[in-house]
Amino acid sequence: MTELHAALADVDDCWNRIGIRGDQSCPKLPEHVHCRNCPVYATAAKRILDRLPPQAELEGSDTVGDPAATVREPALRRASLLVFRLHREWLGLPTRALDEVAATRPVLPLPHRRDPTVLGVTNVRGTLTVCLSLARLLGLEAAGPEPRERAGAARMLIFGGAGRAVVLPVDEVEGIHSVDLEHLEPLPATVAGASLKYSRGVARCGGHSVGVLDETLLMQALERSLA
Repeated sequence: MTELHAALADVDDCWNRIGIRGDQSCPKLPEHVHCRNCPVYATAAKRILDRLPPQAELEGSDTVGDPAATVREPALRRASLLVFRLHREWLGLPTRALDEVAATRPVLPLPHRRDPTVLGVTNVRGTLTVCLSLARLLGLEAAGPEPRERAGAARMLIFGGAGRAVVLPVDEVEGIHSVDLEHLEPLPATVAGASLKYSRGVARCGGHSVGVLDETLLMQALERSLA
């Protein structure tokens, strides 16, 4: 069992059994109308956030920012890249940083959330897992008119690996491409803000110009949202 799974294993998600998402037999439901108004729900949400792995685990790594580490790990030079879309932007993450690409599922909002990047929690193979908005983190929510959506194209990326898994909703997944991370094109001068901060460069994949995200910097930023 991963650190995250162990932290959340004893949280009773009664809202899925007897609450608004279950058979609605909870005796407290008539009083509170909806589970999100119930103190039991609020307490469970707080426990989920408080028990998430701290960001210090990543930030203390000896290899972060160490050029020699890149030389010692030639796999970092060429990678299998999952290409996906957020609003109008095509982005990519190395597949080694992803556990799964899943169909969309309901997200249960958390009361009194401390960061707008945190959307709530969702069920991943029976475990409540925090769902975060990558679009908000990268500042892509107001990127102009949206492209026409394909029915059923949206997916959820299970990102982070053992002990730090989070769910990232995306608008579309294009596919997997092999890219040379040592020879990416520079980011356009028009790119600024968070997208620039968390990007390695640009790759050409399937006719798209794809911003390749740095999975280590991205995970550090996501964990700061949960702190």
